[in-house]
Amino acid sequence: MQKLNYLLQKVAPLVAVALLFGLAGCKEADQDVKPKTVTDVFFENEDFTILRAAIKHAGLGDALRTSTLTVFAPNDNAFQASGYADAAAITALPAAAVRQILEYHIMATAIKAEDLGTGTNQEVPTLTNAKAYITKTATGTSINGARVIATDLKADNGVIHVIDKLIMPATRTLLELVQGNEQYSFLVAAATRAATANPAVLTALTSENAAYTVFVPTNKAFMDAGFSTVASLQAVGPTALASLILYHTVPGRLFSTNLATGSITTAANKPLRIDINNGLRVSGPGNMGQPALVTRADLLAKNGVIHVIDRLLLP
Repeated sequence: MQKLNYLLQKVAPLVAVALLFGLAGCKEADQDVKPKTVTDVFFENEDFTILRAAIKHAGLGDALRTSTLTVFAPNDNAFQASGYADAAAITALPAAAVRQILEYHIMATAIKAEDLGTGTNQEVPTLTNAKAYITKTATGTSINGARVIATDLKADNGVIHVIDKLIMPATRTLLELVQGNEQYSFLVAAATRAATANPAVLTALTSENAAYTVFVPTNKAFMDAGFSTVASLQAVGPTALASLILYHTVPGRLFSTNLATGSITTAANKPLRIDINNGLRVSGPGNMGQPALVTRADLLAKNGVIHVIDRLLLP
């Protein structure tokens, strides 16, 4: 009996230590299996302070915890590059508008980078039921012209890919986009007059049966080319204006990431020169020495894409 008591006294501390380690191991295991959802990733990462403010404002926090998702996530730099300097700037928008913007960045399934097929402008449905366009080539991946700068951030309910600017759903046609902004009023006047001679101009800008890319000159670009007023522009013959508008129009949906240095053919069946080596620049033979700079790229319309330029293109 004395020997048994002696053994118990020796063994008891070892058992206690083993139990402590076992309990600690269980606690650590519990921590390891604690889910980290898409929402948790954003709320724990300081690169997404504006995005998480937007998520709170839009009331999407719970939805991003419970569903299986792929999120093309703009980081703080992406918001700032898109004109939203801080959280206050994005939360100044109506909550419903912010929700629509965020849902356009989300797909209702988990898509890893390796699952993305190689191709140009592959259509994918978003939570808004609007299409987004993914391009994957040997040089990288983009969505609606926004470059993917980091892939496959893991969450227990999906995948996160980080992008360098916001993407916006298309809600208007090409013509409606330019009509909604006063700085393009010269172009609207030119297109309206041009259509009297060539209906194909308005068809390209309004029809959703085909997609076009339009390099849109600002009013200042027209003024710098010698058209001081809308009246002076409308004094030009409609046939000449139709040729001018179609020279700024390219068949197909071409985001900035779909363009490479070289030549493309316009709807006027004439060449344009693209140069991506120093910003995105476009020129025709008539202004090869002074190419137009794209000052705002990748404005998505229902029937194409707009790139704003600072000079007229001259064939």
